[in-house]
Amino acid sequence: MNDGPGAFGFPHKHLLGIEGLNPIEITALLDRAESYVEQNRQADKKKAVLSGRTIINLFFEDSTRTRTSFELAGKRLGGDVINMSVATSSVKKGETLIDTAMTLNAMHPDVLVVRHPDSGSVKLLSEKVNCAVINAGDGQHEHPTQALLDALTIRRRMGKIQGLRVAICGDILHSRVARSNIHLLTTMGARVRLIAPRTLIPTGIEHMGVEVFNDMREGLEDCDIVMMLRLQKERMDGNYLPSVREFFHFFGLDYAKLEGAKPNALIMHPGPMNRGVEIDSEVADDFGRSAIHEQVEMGVAVRMAALEILTANLEEHLQRNL
Repeated sequence: MNDGPGAFGFPHKHLLGIEGLNPIEITALLDRAESYVEQNRQADKKKAVLSGRTIINLFFEDSTRTRTSFELAGKRLGGDVINMSVATSSVKKGETLIDTAMTLNAMHPDVLVVRHPDSGSVKLLSEKVNCAVINAGDGQHEHPTQALLDALTIRRRMGKIQGLRVAICGDILHSRVARSNIHLLTTMGARVRLIAPRTLIPTGIEHMGVEVFNDMREGLEDCDIVMMLRLQKERMDGNYLPSVREFFHFFGLDYAKLEGAKPNALIMHPGPMNRGVEIDSEVADDFGRSAIHEQVEMGVAVRMAALEILTANLEEHLQRNL
């Protein structure tokens, strides 16, 4: 990692996770993203900030929302965006991650946006290339831009992050979104509660500075933010739940469970939603309290900020290595 000033006060070459970032660095990313929110609402949304730059979206896992958001972010900044279809690439023919990294490095991209099913794989790839790397989700490890867009949504709606009581509810065990949000929110001074069945709470997660609850109504008491998580059944290789119906009965967000939270508590969900599983449709569509669609909007702004800042930092790193 670079220890220089960096663009806009963010000194790092890559964005691999939230863990290890300090409040100043997180704020630098959020402030830059803030500048793009209004631009994205204008008729002319494009800038030439990344003109001549190449961004490769390398997704080893499907994710229409995240990939489309990164693609849109790169194009709105004037960059050349390439989406690599891993399903038809040499990776499926036996090429290793290192081989892929070396092949892509020879093409001289400026930014690689990588999603991979294995924790730590994006960091490994970042060590083999000269360009900047953004982690778009690696296994059960981290998803930094999701946490940043959640933070931007919270800051815009609530005016602050510090001092807020945030409940993260649902499938904590399999959620990289939960981990990135825990790192970010605790770093920025929020109080974080995790609410889930015992089978979906990682062992020892209290060491991350969170409170753990196994009862939805108790955990939501006096919360400012209620952040629901998708039930990731595709990652479950055992019997974590008796049934989906029972999960919704005890842990699905509906108005009855929401009564204990603050009257203006913000409802969030990273998507895609399983309606009737982790959240009731009526609650999800409550436009006065739900920020779910706003989260999607903030995602483009956050990813524009990350692309701009890391591309600018790349020049600094190249100069240092000459």
